[in-house]
Amino acid sequence: MNVIVAGLLGLFIGLAIAAVFFQIKRKSGAKAVAGAGQEAAAIRAKAGQESERIIRDAQETGRQKLAAVDAEFERLTQDRKRKLTDQERRLNLKEETLDRKYRGVDQRERELSGKEKRLLQKEKDLEVKEAKIGDLVKEQMAELERISGLTQEEAKGQIIKKIEDEARLEAVQTVKRVEEETRAKSRQLAAEIIGSAIQRSAAEHVVESTVSVVDLPSDDMKGRIIGREGRNIRALEVATGVDIIVDDTPEAVILSSFDPIRREAARLAIQRLVLDGRIHPARIEEVVENVKAELEETIRQEGESAAYELRVQNVHPELIKLLGRLRYRTSYGQNVLQHSKEVAFLSAAMATELGLDTQTALRAGLLHDIGKAVDKEVEGTHTELSVELCRKYGEKEAVISAIASHHRDVEFGSVEAVLVQSADTLSAARPGARRELLETYIKRLEKLEGLARSFDGVSKAYALQAGREIRIMVDAGKVADDRAALIAKDIATKIKNELDYPGQIKVTVIREMRAVEYAR
Repeated sequence: MNVIVAGLLGLFIGLAIAAVFFQIKRKSGAKAVAGAGQEAAAIRAKAGQESERIIRDAQETGRQKLAAVDAEFERLTQDRKRKLTDQERRLNLKEETLDRKYRGVDQRERELSGKEKRLLQKEKDLEVKEAKIGDLVKEQMAELERISGLTQEEAKGQIIKKIEDEARLEAVQTVKRVEEETRAKSRQLAAEIIGSAIQRSAAEHVVESTVSVVDLPSDDMKGRIIGREGRNIRALEVATGVDIIVDDTPEAVILSSFDPIRREAARLAIQRLVLDGRIHPARIEEVVENVKAELEETIRQEGESAAYELRVQNVHPELIKLLGRLRYRTSYGQNVLQHSKEVAFLSAAMATELGLDTQTALRAGLLHDIGKAVDKEVEGTHTELSVELCRKYGEKEAVISAIASHHRDVEFGSVEAVLVQSADTLSAARPGARRELLETYIKRLEKLEGLARSFDGVSKAYALQAGREIRIMVDAGKVADDRAALIAKDIATKIKNELDYPGQIKVTVIREMRAVEYAR
């Protein structure tokens, strides 16, 4: 390395001298050459001194670095030796430990070997004793058989038979006693629970009829409701599907329809028209539409009130609406919403007394007849529809199972299901709860309307005059005038062939053509 540095310095100095010499030669000529030689000699001497100094510095730096490397190597060597010494000491300790364990295991093995020999000797002794005992037992059994005159198997059979007969007799007596005690206690408990539930039930029951009365401010208003040539009353009947009876009853008109929702819509519409004073076909249609929209909101509020009253939470909004519709639905004259609330209350009360799931019994009781809200529009029994609706809107399987079995169409899935069925029977069977004739009458009118709506082109069908007249609206875009007459005849023929009814039924087919345009 020193040689390379010296060579580089020499090369650098030579180039510098050559450059100086060349410059001097150009500028000064011969005289300058002599001065340049002297200057070059001085530079050469100085460069030699500098190169010696650099060499000395490089040598000193090399010596220092070599010393540092030697020190680091020594340190690493000492660390390695120390680690190796520690590992050697640990290995020696482990070796000593293993030696001690091996000696212990060897000692135990010798002890176990001795014990095994002793056990084998004891087994041999026991086998000899068992053989002697077996011989003695055989001798004793032979002596017993000789004395009793029975073989061993026959004696066992007699003993077992006697024990079985005694056990069977005792079991029968115990079961009979338990059954009698349980039957007596269950009758008393059931009577107490049902009595307590019925006493705590304070639901009001209103038997719905098929007639509503609308009070009027004066008899003059009857003429305005009828209108010129009866156009107002016809518009009301067509819009609401209710038979409006204007008779000699003072300051009142009578609304007749088997559908409570239609009667309620007609009643509200007439009241609003009387207050407004503007009674004509266009206004009648507008008011009826508004009343129907408001009635839908009222139905929803009725459902919410029922759920709130019974503290039933997280009921799907669609089920709430269907509950509200039950307010205007009757079953054998019994209001279905009131019936459902009573069943829910009775089921929950009995479940509480028995320590069962009160919420399951409460929800199943409230929703068990929810299918009756749509059974006029959808095929199927109300139980099937109730199960389908509750499953569709996320009710628990325990609730659905109780609803499915409340008429015993399927087996009871839980004790709560039995309570719901019992509560339904209690609510329906109490005196005055239901009227069979009213239900038969309503079903006859529903069937009459359904038969008329089955014809192509029929948009609406309303049974009026207690089923003595059916008024049918047809789509003017699908049915021509001559076809309307044929539909009336066909419907009358089908009614005659398929339905049983007293007297005669008037079939009226209405085809109305409307042209609507807006002036803007």
